[in-house]
Amino acid sequence: MDNSYQNKITGFYQSKKRMPSYSEMMKIFGFKSKNAVYRLVNKMIDAGLVTKDSVGKLIPNKIFGEIPMLGSVKAGLPSFAEEQVLDTTNLEDLLIQKKDSTYILEVDGDSMIDAHIAKGDFVLAERTNKAKDGQIVIAEVDGEFTMKYFKTDGKKIFLRAANKNFKDIHPTESLNIVAVVVGVMRKY
Repeated sequence: MDNSYQNKITGFYQSKKRMPSYSEMMKIFGFKSKNAVYRLVNKMIDAGLVTKDSVGKLIPNKIFGEIPMLGSVKAGLPSFAEEQVLDTTNLEDLLIQKKDSTYILEVDGDSMIDAHIAKGDFVLAERTNKAKDGQIVIAEVDGEFTMKYFKTDGKKIFLRAANKNFKDIHPTESLNIVAVVVGVMRKY
């Protein structure tokens, strides 16, 4: 399949957050008939770029960075559930709001374990030099970097671990916020 078709579909999807209709594909590709679109869609299905759901709606595959969203799962008592593709979601779009200022760090240590952030987890950090009381931050304190809760007590600012075995960190020289933690990822 011609990469220009794939690029046009991908561009449409990234801007509209949905797959184009057959009529929209006619315009995108400059086709004169829906039959031409139908043939192209079948080539895209054969190439593994898209699939169709039970009602014939096009669903993007991994080429679009999408993962199927099947619904919800009970975390309480078990209940009957039927697996059905409800939609797809892009993890990047779900987790990252400010792409140009977000980065990932691997966690080393257990000072944030009571915030459910463990060694080996990955945190999404969004660059900023400001934080609100209670936010989890990446901070440079007295020349060293750490991840802790940002706390204010009147005019004093300090860092607090999410583990009772660690003492609060009060800066002797400086405390600079580098980023705010906006997400945590864990692989099992």
